[in-house]
Amino acid sequence: MAEVNIGGITFKGGKMLAVILALSSTVGVLYGGFEMFKKFQDMSAQIESYVAPDLSEFDKTIALTKEEMKSKTDLLQTEIEMLMGEMEMMMSEIRLVSDVANELKNDLRQDVRRVEKIVNDVEQQVKEDARDSSKDLKITIDTIEQEMKKLESDIKESMKELQESMDKQIQKTLSNPLSQMK
Repeated sequence: MAEVNIGGITFKGGKMLAVILALSSTVGVLYGGFEMFKKFQDMSAQIESYVAPDLSEFDKTIALTKEEMKSKTDLLQTEIEMLMGEMEMMMSEIRLVSDVANELKNDLRQDVRRVEKIVNDVEQQVKEDARDSSKDLKITIDTIEQEMKKLESDIKESMKELQESMDKQIQKTLSNPLSQMK
């Protein structure tokens, strides 16, 4: 089984996969957030560089037209209304672009907060997993030490019994009267 040791913490199998998945997801979310922020900055720069058209020539033309042709006031009034309508339409488009930029800014802010929460949750989970792994390792080491002590005690007891059995066998062999005959 694959095992990685980072800063005294050992990651195995599923935990390592979970950490890799969490890190790659976090990087993906951060990348998306940064891309959205870059688009927002580009759009803000375009909005800030917008220059309203110079309508002073229209005003001069209207004044000259009023002086020269008083008989065509109805036609001129219609043209003025059309220009005002276009200007209102342009202003509404500017307001719409501004509203969209504000919405993008708010959405980006919410996304950044969500990413921060996810990162904090992942950090907390990693800390908890490290604590759990440390506890499990300590329990395992304690159990192995206890089993080794018991095994050592059993081996000593078996050796003592074997020694006593051999001593009895040797004593029995030496005390046999037939063994003294040559």
